[in-house]
Amino acid sequence: MSKLILASASPRRLELLAQIGIVPDQVVPADIDETPHADESPRRLALRLAEEKARAVAGDHAGSFVLAADTVVACGRRALGKASDTTEARKFLSLLSGRRHRVYGGLCVIAPDGTMRSRVIETHVIFRRLGDDDFARYLSHDEWQGKAGAYAIQGYAAVFVKSITGSYSNVVGLSLCEVDGMLRGLGFKQGM
Repeated sequence: MSKLILASASPRRLELLAQIGIVPDQVVPADIDETPHADESPRRLALRLAEEKARAVAGDHAGSFVLAADTVVACGRRALGKASDTTEARKFLSLLSGRRHRVYGGLCVIAPDGTMRSRVIETHVIFRRLGDDDFARYLSHDEWQGKAGAYAIQGYAAVFVKSITGSYSNVVGLSLCEVDGMLRGLGFKQGM
């Protein structure tokens, strides 16, 4: 049975995989430059980063399945990355306040034979209008740190969400329906 390598340091992705009975044999975060290219759309950025992460890790793990993902929160054509401090986090949340935004989940699986499959999952999220007390309360905790768009839908930020269209697990960090389908389509079997 082939091994599965998760090319991500995200504990949320590990937790999501565990929900569907998939436990990677190894977690190997990919060390790549995640800087967006000039004029690169958020959708394209999510796909490119997932593919680059998968390729970077697959080179050292021949004969294994490699799963990589990237999440990009987009407000219009602007990609909102991981906020560097509370000022930037508040700026991101202000942009999302009272608006619809998109969350792009780039997924890439490389099979042991080198076959690569990748895709982008798009989820639409609408935030209610946020007030100063919302910002203060949310930013007083560290939940926003290390999250695309400076929020975690599975945490306190859930109270900001008026509606969601598409994959909830995609917003958390990994579209489980798509991951399961891609892995099984490439012949991956996990012992349960």
